[in-house]
Amino acid sequence: MNGICTLANDRVYDQLVGLLNSISAVLGPETPVCIYPFDDQTERVQAEIQRRPNVTLYDDAESIARWDQFMVQMAPERLNQTLRLYGAHRRFCAFDGPFEKFIYMDADTLAMDSMARVFHQLEQCDWVVYDFQFRDPTKIYNLAFPKLLQVFPQERIDREIFCSGFYGAKRGLFDQAQRDWLISQIRGGEAEVLYEGAGEQPVLNYMVMRSGLASCNLAHILPPDESTGCSATSKHFVDRDHILYDRGHRLTYIHYIGIKPQIIEQVCAGENIDFPYRDTFLHYRYLHEPEKRPVFSGTARPYDYSPPPNLFRRVMKKLKLAN
Repeated sequence: MNGICTLANDRVYDQLVGLLNSISAVLGPETPVCIYPFDDQTERVQAEIQRRPNVTLYDDAESIARWDQFMVQMAPERLNQTLRLYGAHRRFCAFDGPFEKFIYMDADTLAMDSMARVFHQLEQCDWVVYDFQFRDPTKIYNLAFPKLLQVFPQERIDREIFCSGFYGAKRGLFDQAQRDWLISQIRGGEAEVLYEGAGEQPVLNYMVMRSGLASCNLAHILPPDESTGCSATSKHFVDRDHILYDRGHRLTYIHYIGIKPQIIEQVCAGENIDFPYRDTFLHYRYLHEPEKRPVFSGTARPYDYSPPPNLFRRVMKKLKLAN
């Protein structure tokens, strides 16, 4: 059986509902979905999936504990204070999970098109992504580490790195022997390969690339005039009947990267805060309860608005006594 996976807790409840509704509307209401728990705060999540027979919450405690321990071991002393050992790595439980082939989607994404192309590509390789993270390797690897290119040649860095918010993969890719080997490489001198500030993302890239998995990025495979963007940071997408298009081509998914959960919470509570493709998100969030969709008044405040510093702080900054 194939399916869709995500990671969630009650903090991202609104995003999760939007994602689940987009999967139901775009991929079909019978599409199997497995949610991996970010932490134990899942009361609202569990209540939501009671209404969704196609959705389950992963509860294999042994699997969760194994991947928790793996993440700790992949963060030696140098990274202990900087690599965020929080629940984002629990998406790795999908390698033990119910689906033979699966697509992982962050909770802050929406399905925009069929995933058939991704599943088809998984017939040819083990790992499928569709993003442009390769344009910025600084959030994946420590480019200042002198031995980086001994571990990964430049051409692989330029082509193979990916965003951990969307990927297609297979169950069983990382068994115990492979996990132990990866830990031995990290603890044998390769820890400094990892970028320190992005949690599970550099670890997952390292796992895939160091294991030599057959991987592909649809952004490389598709003709340039057919590939689309996926990030809400792109300003040129067009909404047609609640589906986003890039230069006339339908997106596979949209990732609301950089829009914090508290912003979404505030918007869903009625605060008039604007963010890219807000109407598209709100359509799916309230697809089955449109009467609850917030109605805004007045001028929207940008989600990334920062008030100007006060006079005291400006003076301190000028004197270089404050950041």
